[in-house]
Amino acid sequence: MSDVHKLLETLKAELDFLNQGGYRKPSWRPQFIFEDSPTCLNRGGRDPKSCSECALAAFVPTEKRESKIPCRYIRLNDQGETVDSLYRSRTQQELESTLRDWLTKEIERLERARTLLDTELLR
Repeated sequence: MSDVHKLLETLKAELDFLNQGGYRKPSWRPQFIFEDSPTCLNRGGRDPKSCSECALAAFVPTEKRESKIPCRYIRLNDQGETVDSLYRSRTQQELESTLRDWLTKEIERLERARTLLDTELLR
C-alpha cells in the first residue's frame, strides 16, 4: 500500500470517528483530538510506539515533530490554527468543525493525488 493510500485511509477513519461523535462520548475525562481516536498508535497506552510512525506525522511541522504530542501542531487552516491553539481559544464544537473542514479538504486533495498516481501506473 502506498503512503498516499495509507494516509487517505487514516484521514477517512478519523473523519468517520469525528462524525460518529467519537470525541463527545461520555468519559471520566475530555476526549483529546487525534490522541483518543482509533487512528492513534498510542491509544490505550499499551505498547507505546513513536509518533513518527503515525500517518499523521506527515502533516506535523518539522520543528514540532519531537513534541510530546506532535499531532496537536498540525496546521488545520490558512490562519495557522492547530489543535493546540484551538484548545485555548475555541469551543469543542468550533474545534471539531475546523477539524472536519481540514479532514474533508485533505481527503479530497489526496483522492485527486491517488487518481493521478493510479492513472500514471496504468500507463
